Amino acid sequence: MAGVDREKLESALREVIDPEVGVNIYDLGLIYDVLASEEGDLQVRMTMTTPACPVSAMLADQVREALLKLPQVRDVEVELVWDPPWSPERMSESARRQLGW
Repeated sequence: MAGVDREKLESALREVIDPEVGVNIYDLGLIYDVLASEEGDLQVRMTMTTPACPVSAMLADQVREALLKLPQVRDVEVELVWDPPWSPERMSESARRQLGW
């Protein structure tokens, strides 16, 4: 990832918690892709657990705010996508343990 520390990026995304399930969006598997330019512009493709998620705009804003705190990041564009649809298989082992799965 050009100019952006991967570990810091993942850590920032883990600070964003889905309020409906109480687990961070990164471990839930809601982040599909993050592209970074040399200048520090990020493009984030993310989804929600369902298209009817009432907090989708709020979470997208929180993702943007969390990533803008990183010193290498100049701008963040968040795109909500529905293809492929989210499924529980996208969750990390940590998220599965938190949810008791």
